[in-house]
Amino acid sequence: MNTESPVIPRVAYVLLWFPRASETFVFREVCALRDLGLPIHIYTMYGASMRGCSERMLAYNGPVARCGCRALGRVILTFLKELARRPVHTFALMRHCLLRRMRDWETLGENIWCFFAGFVLAAWVKRDGLDLLHAPWANGPCTAAWVASQLTGIPFAFTGRAGDIYPPDGLLREKLEACLFARTNTAANVRYLASHAPAGHEEKIVLVYNALTLPTEPPVRAPAEPPYKILAVGRFARTKGFAYLMTAMARLKREAFPCRLTLVGDGWLRVALRNLRARLRLEDCVDMPGFVPHDKMPELLASHHMLAAPCVVADTGDRDGIPNVITEALSQGVPVVATDVSGIGEIVLHNTTGLLVPQRDPRALADAIRTLATRREQALAMAEEGRRLVRRMFDPQTNIQALYALYVERCNALRRPER
Repeated sequence: MNTESPVIPRVAYVLLWFPRASETFVFREVCALRDLGLPIHIYTMYGASMRGCSERMLAYNGPVARCGCRALGRVILTFLKELARRPVHTFALMRHCLLRRMRDWETLGENIWCFFAGFVLAAWVKRDGLDLLHAPWANGPCTAAWVASQLTGIPFAFTGRAGDIYPPDGLLREKLEACLFARTNTAANVRYLASHAPAGHEEKIVLVYNALTLPTEPPVRAPAEPPYKILAVGRFARTKGFAYLMTAMARLKREAFPCRLTLVGDGWLRVALRNLRARLRLEDCVDMPGFVPHDKMPELLASHHMLAAPCVVADTGDRDGIPNVITEALSQGVPVVATDVSGIGEIVLHNTTGLLVPQRDPRALADAIRTLATRREQALAMAEEGRRLVRRMFDPQTNIQALYALYVERCNALRRPER
């Protein structure tokens, strides 16, 4: 019987950026794990991107090493040294990681950069005495972690969430085969990743939901009087389905239903959405304030009657997992209407914790908005049920403890001699 105390592993978190305003869940995860005593070193493949970061993010004082454009010379030199030292192994890595079809040019460019940055990452993690490389995203960061693992012998793991696995990049199957474990944050993703894993590797896939910062105060709700205020939050990307929400708003306006939409976010579809708002003549009932820092979200949610999350599966297969804003809305008792996409149905249970509508259906979306607005007691009852569900599923103490245990147990299992 083994009575030795488990060794606490030193973990590398490999990301493109850190901190990043749109990745508050990753930031919370890192801080909570460090509070439990897990030593975490951050390594970013790109430079700093602090725009929109909260004061807490800006004050992060843990170890961070960045490998952006300024490190280009170091990346090239480190690669060439390894090529000269182990040419056969290096060429095998290049053939394995670079000669794969990627879903688009952006993914290809990210993968190529992260492949070469992985050589610098290998030197850093070896220098810092790390025990595990973990990539919180399955695309470029995971490629860098995999390369560094191949060069150092340090095991790697990754988390698959949304656009990083939908559609799969050309290396997902191999990453699942080579990793120590693959964590994901929705039950839908467990099934999806298992379908891409080589036979015998499905058991590596572990479900741990994100940890949510749960409010301690009772919900503050907007007065139940028109105009009814609808909130939508997210990146301005096709997977968010905001164009369909705009079309639903145009229908409600034609029907003289008193409502206003606050569409919060930014992204490459910003101009297209503003043009759509003008074309549908919605300037008087659709506000687009741009990006709002995450620490302002509680106040924003409290001032609206409902949250709309009209997510869609893009033509490429890209999709969300469970948008964090849905869990945040339900944690504050804000009614939610959403589409039944990916993992959303795991927390928005139709007519129980919210309303689910088919994706790309503005009529159904408009009808659901009207229902939540005019049947206020029913809407609040569903939101309260959603609040209880979210508190169980996304409890920060439970989920962070589970993640901590996953790192410790899997790393210690490698240390045990085979029997």
